[in-house]
Amino acid sequence: MIKHRGFPSRLPGTDFQFTIRRPNPKGVTAIIRRERFKDRKYADRRADLGFMQALWEAFGTEPFERGNLDAGRLSWLFGREVKAFDPDTFDPEDYDALLVIDEAVARSSFPDAIDGDGIL
Repeated sequence: MIKHRGFPSRLPGTDFQFTIRRPNPKGVTAIIRRERFKDRKYADRRADLGFMQALWEAFGTEPFERGNLDAGRLSWLFGREVKAFDPDTFDPEDYDALLVIDEAVARSSFPDAIDGDGIL
């Protein structure tokens, strides 16, 4: 499992986790698409914004390995702003799975994260 050095481990001042420290000994947690409903708490929406900003600053439009990125946090963006780089070979339970940011969707959903006016 690759560790993304320099990537924030959590949203500053909160317990919203962005990375994991070590592989799960019980097996890899799958990345799934979670629905973001309009009535989500402000703190949850802020965590999504912070995570998207960190992803954009670290990777931009380049493909990246899932590595030590938190599956739960990725799942809130997966299928919309973050997509499988190669959907035909993508394994949601693989730390080596390649992901990519869909810039158009990310700009639409999180303009502050992409334009540099985010929260980190």
